[in-house]
Amino acid sequence: MSATDDLPVVHTLDDLAGLVERRQGLYVRWSRGPATDLGDVSSTDELTGVPLPGLSANPLDVETWWQDRSVKLWVARRLYDYSHLPHEKGPDVRPWVLAGRETGRGPDNEPLVADCEPLCWIDTEVIEAAQREVARQEHAWGPLRRGGR
Repeated sequence: MSATDDLPVVHTLDDLAGLVERRQGLYVRWSRGPATDLGDVSSTDELTGVPLPGLSANPLDVETWWQDRSVKLWVARRLYDYSHLPHEKGPDVRPWVLAGRETGRGPDNEPLVADCEPLCWIDTEVIEAAQREVARQEHAWGPLRRGGR
């Protein structure tokens, strides 16, 4: 696919979980999209301004320690943990799924991904469904950015 914003859209949490079950090596990136990101294919360390060797993203592959728990809940958590980003970085920041090759780790120990293949946008409804899925858990948790500003 080219580096355009003309990507298919995943509309349900079940569909995204199905994609994760069918294909390994997927990541979610919260940004203005592939058309913006893939021209440079590098994130920047916000603290120092140092260019990083790839795009900052979060893995969607299910870890073995998750065992036989729901892939849907796994994906919900991966989305929920970073759902604060549009509020911090602007309303045009959206999640999208990509495949690629890890080139290192960023300052928050997140994977840095190069040779990116954009696959799809994640609809807002999927994020809302992820939030509902997390809220249903016996011991609910908050997104990674837990402190108020």
